[in-house]
Amino acid sequence: MPNETRISRRDFGRTVAAGLTAGAAGVGAAGQPSGELTTLSAVELVRLMKTGQVSAREVMAAHLARIEQVNAKVNAIVTLVAERAMADAARADEQRAAGRATGVLHGLPVAHKDLVNTAGIRTTYGSRFHKDNVPTRDATLVSRIRAAGAITVGKTNTPEFGAGSQTFNDVFGPTRNPYDLTKTCGGSSGGAAVALALGLVPIADGSDTGGSLRNPAAFCNVVGFRPSPGRVPVESSSWSPLSVAGPMARSVGDVALFLSAIAGPHPANPLSIDEAGARYAQPLDRAFSGARVAWWRDLGGLPVEADVCRVVDSVREVFEDLGCEVEDDEPDFAGVNEAFTTLRYAANHPRYSALVRQRPEWVKDTIKYEVAEAEKLTAADVGRAAARQARLFDQSREFFERHDFFVLPVTQVAPFDVTIPYPTSIGATKMTSYVDWMRSCFYVTLMANPAISVPCGFTDGGLPVGLQIVGRHRDDWSVLQMAAAFERATQFGRRRPPLA
Repeated sequence: MPNETRISRRDFGRTVAAGLTAGAAGVGAAGQPSGELTTLSAVELVRLMKTGQVSAREVMAAHLARIEQVNAKVNAIVTLVAERAMADAARADEQRAAGRATGVLHGLPVAHKDLVNTAGIRTTYGSRFHKDNVPTRDATLVSRIRAAGAITVGKTNTPEFGAGSQTFNDVFGPTRNPYDLTKTCGGSSGGAAVALALGLVPIADGSDTGGSLRNPAAFCNVVGFRPSPGRVPVESSSWSPLSVAGPMARSVGDVALFLSAIAGPHPANPLSIDEAGARYAQPLDRAFSGARVAWWRDLGGLPVEADVCRVVDSVREVFEDLGCEVEDDEPDFAGVNEAFTTLRYAANHPRYSALVRQRPEWVKDTIKYEVAEAEKLTAADVGRAAARQARLFDQSREFFERHDFFVLPVTQVAPFDVTIPYPTSIGATKMTSYVDWMRSCFYVTLMANPAISVPCGFTDGGLPVGLQIVGRHRDDWSVLQMAAAFERATQFGRRRPPLA
């Protein structure tokens, strides 16, 4: 397959060694051991490379060595292009040495979700239908990332067609949680979250319909940002605000830097926001004295595991210490479950129904379930769902006239067994579908407001828990600022997996 490398361990070592050209082998020009380069923030790596203290080849070699060291244990990066990445890193060094302009993501290794097209690099969508698919052009998102100077190392694992919040498929198998290899990493941007947590890459792109940027970030103790619909380009020319693309990283600052490169108007998207992304590269510092925070109650009676409740509610005082006025309040979510699932099924039917008819044995049961549910819908069902979506938007607007932020759990459960496709119950409450356990995320999706998942602590068993911060309509900047303030105050995101 063009540009795709599956090189031997010996050749891999040669490829990595070729990047360690400054100083002693394994030591960067600024004196950092090459392994430590994989622990630095994206912001710091860009600074070091732009000032010439470390080369892009050294940074790439360090990350490729880390991939070689641990990726087989978790299955996060499923397609690797090591030789191409080293060649691109050499070109990035030449560009800087020649005094040519460099982008905001100069030299950063990046892995792309295996749902987004990459020219010359296999893109399977986690489906047997596309296991040998090699696109001829990059998606707009990938083009923007590359134009900003980042360097592709490969593709991250995803559920089949990105459906569901548990990362496994028949092409590559499951991706495992780096904090406990017996647990799931979440999804659908699961491979991306694991790659970040383990230092395989400093930034990774993802996408989100029902929580696919937020859920795996919460399960892996990294940051996932669902931007406002239209903030970041998606390939489909859809009027629906449900699905978005967005950034993931290990810190809020790195997410903001990444967003500055990928945000911006795109004429092919009817919901595109006419605002450049450059503002997101600014400092995130802000005082929050007097900011009004609405603290979740029970999300309309949703079941949430006791461990998750305990961890999330334990950080309420952090917002109070920041000077925020915190009170219990939440939007009215009655009928939102039915509205979201109806709109989801209706949107997915044209994507999957022909495949189900063609080779049903190649399609996982949960996708076949969605197709079957869509075929039961009436026009009246879809109309009621659209009306509830519109009403929730109005209710959310009124809600955010009283509050600046809404804070709630990202997920209703902690990471569960990797062999289970999805939780069938939470406590005594049975789940009615494979996405039912993710309502804490997809309720927010239907609001169409920006939302971020930021680390907020660990269960008694040592598994990560994420906090979800939701902001006003299209006020992505304030969400990032609040998340950065919370991150600085707590430092939960600094706890990395013990996997070596």
